Amino acid sequence: MGARRTLEAMSETPQEPPGTASHDPDRPAALLEFMSTGWAPREEVPPQQHPSAPYRARRRAALAERFPGEWLVVPTGGYRTRANDTEFRFRAGTEFAYLVGSHEPDAVLVVDPQGEATLFQAPSMDRSTPAFFTDRMYGELWVGPRPTLAATSALLGIEARPLEELPKVLPEGTRARVLRGYDAGIEALVAGGPDEDAELATFLSELRLVKDEHEIGQLQEAVDATVTGFEDVVRAMPAAVESSERWIEGVFGLRARVDGNDVGYGSICAAGSHACILHWTDNDGPVREGELVLLDMGVEGHELYTADVTRTLPVNGTFTDRQREVYLLVYEAQEAAIAACRPGADFLDPHRAAMRVLAQGLERMGVLDSAEAALAEDSQLYRRYTLHGVSHMLGIDVHDCAHARREMYAKGTLAPGYVLTVEPGLYFQPDDLTVPEDLRGIGVRIEDDIVITEDGCRNLSAALPRHPDEVEAWMARLRG
Repeated sequence: MGARRTLEAMSETPQEPPGTASHDPDRPAALLEFMSTGWAPREEVPPQQHPSAPYRARRRAALAERFPGEWLVVPTGGYRTRANDTEFRFRAGTEFAYLVGSHEPDAVLVVDPQGEATLFQAPSMDRSTPAFFTDRMYGELWVGPRPTLAATSALLGIEARPLEELPKVLPEGTRARVLRGYDAGIEALVAGGPDEDAELATFLSELRLVKDEHEIGQLQEAVDATVTGFEDVVRAMPAAVESSERWIEGVFGLRARVDGNDVGYGSICAAGSHACILHWTDNDGPVREGELVLLDMGVEGHELYTADVTRTLPVNGTFTDRQREVYLLVYEAQEAAIAACRPGADFLDPHRAAMRVLAQGLERMGVLDSAEAALAEDSQLYRRYTLHGVSHMLGIDVHDCAHARREMYAKGTLAPGYVLTVEPGLYFQPDDLTVPEDLRGIGVRIEDDIVITEDGCRNLSAALPRHPDEVEAWMARLRG
């Protein structure tokens, strides 16, 4: 249900309670009247302003400055259907969260031509209509109370008005730039052009390239929770051997919900040859002693900034000689890539550094005949075994800033405040006849979250061991 559908629901009469389901019993008029009376008045103490509010106000000001004299509309979206009348847990739209910080569905940020920002949000349902107990999606007795507009305004430091007033402020057909992909109803409400809307999305992505100190703090909190989640998984590894990859996913998911909002993306818990499947999220395979398990997981914090960390661990706590050989090569490639992370470097410099180390190692292992030949631009044969790039931006989205222009991102240079992953990997498919048989089915990736500083970089996830000796000692300590 988007914001426009919510507006329509507000206009429904008490004789047709909104949000009812086909299996709900009829509600006599006497019951509706009775349910609307006899409730104690509520006293509300305004919350303190959230620490992030000044940062978000500056972002809104930058947005208004970039598009002066224009209407700008950024919706957050609504619930997404999982099956029939059940919905996925709501997660605020990325750009909306960045600019406002509200986690309420169907809300809309509007910046007027004078640069003034207003949040339009459905008010809390009072007891004057039956919706508070009949509406399964928004009714207070079904899903809990929504914050009042006054509380929202005090918390977020922005004027909050009822969602039902939006058509008065922004009449249908008003020419405006709108962030598309979140709310089709809002998109239909305003008039605009695809090029103008795309320019808005691009600006908001590029604005997020440089993280401020509050954002870096949020990322660090998400990474710290992720480190704890990895520790939980190591302690639970014997149980996973008795169960499956599902056990690992569940253990980490518990940590994500306890210390954060959720997982930032579908956890990859890939044991054995599943590690050679880059985005293995089925997580339903066996976990066997003597094999490796590739864990690509991240906690999404309460302000939606997510970690993205990968470790490849020996299930029994000890690498075999061949596993260690592959792991050390990936580790050395990551060391070279991290060393290349500095202000003014090309975004692709860490990738190039890692690929050179990997190609040379593959030559030493007899997998490639010539590293130099494989690295040639018109060849790149090494990519059969590396498959993916080494870095992507990280922030509120796990693949952050996705609408930024290539010249500002993939073809751009690194700057202080950029946060990116560094994640080289080697993947020897179980049916790949070009590699020795004892390598087939081994997949290794090591990933850390790196913030570019004025004089180099800092590893936000440095607390999680990377060197194989440190990994083995860490696992032994956690498992007693």
